[in-house]
Amino acid sequence: CETCSKEEAKYRCPRCLKYSCSLLCVKKHKLTQSCNGVRDKTAFVSVNEFTDLNLLSDYRFLEDVGRTADAAARHCLVHSPATKRLLYCLRNKARGCNIELKTLPVGFTKRRENSTTFNSVENKFYWHLKLIFPHCHAEYTLKGVPDDKTLADILKPYIDPVESDPVVCQRLKVYTASPQSDVRILMKIENRSRNSVRYNELDASRSLLDNLKGKIIIEYPTLFVVLKTLKNDMVVLGQDGSEPAENSDSESSSLSSVEEGEIRDS
Repeated sequence: CETCSKEEAKYRCPRCLKYSCSLLCVKKHKLTQSCNGVRDKTAFVSVNEFTDLNLLSDYRFLEDVGRTADAAARHCLVHSPATKRLLYCLRNKARGCNIELKTLPVGFTKRRENSTTFNSVENKFYWHLKLIFPHCHAEYTLKGVPDDKTLADILKPYIDPVESDPVVCQRLKVYTASPQSDVRILMKIENRSRNSVRYNELDASRSLLDNLKGKIIIEYPTLFVVLKTLKNDMVVLGQDGSEPAENSDSESSSLSSVEEGEIRDS
């Protein structure tokens, strides 16, 4: 058993392939590894290992995707004028704040779970926000985060050794035990090729709105919290020596005229 290292393993997780000896260890491994236990149908399989079962699995996966896409296209919300007006309003308000907000069609996971709203009375965004802590394989979803809240205040319930929840503190002990000066907040730069993924480093002392200005957001912001002292594979734009850092205005202007037209038309 890879969880308790005491008993003989009886089960193997379809997702991460770790061995467990009992239901208790299965649940514990799911909690500590943030594993859902569901087999990854899109996992890479080499040609030498590809069998008829893999072919059948791929065929069924494509059929499921087709059914999901068809159901999404028939969803009443897709053609709802109220929904279109709401999305147009969100994109328009975001553009007024120098933020390129892109929305996905109904049926996409990020579209379904996005709870971002704009309060016209307060003239303020309340963002749906996802925090990912790669060093602990943990992620948390926040709803209704006001855009004038600083990133430091947003992270306090998670990495502050005094104000964080005891359960969260224990899970993120690598972060809570590190000085605040070692914490870096990164956000992926959209519209880049897969072999050229880069991240922007955000300022924890500034508000969420200030940090999002000049950025491209797909549905909602996803922030990666990393430590300077621990190795990670995230390359910050301008710090890899291969290309200069871009300012916020140049990032937003990188959208092609076709993409801008699609946003306006939608």
